Amino acid sequence: MMDSAQGVMSGESLVEQVRVELVEIDSMNINDHAQRFEELHERLTQALSSIDGL
Repeated sequence: MMDSAQGVMSGESLVEQVRVELVEIDSMNINDHAQRFEELHERLTQALSSIDGL
């Protein structure tokens, strides 16, 4: 869920999206995992970086 005042995704929403994406990745061919994990890593890194700015 986006917080309209700050324009950031709530932590719970991000966790739920990552959880769903991990389930999707689990059902994919293992050769396709690396790219999806890289994308998730980038999203999580951005989320953690935004916490540092608080």
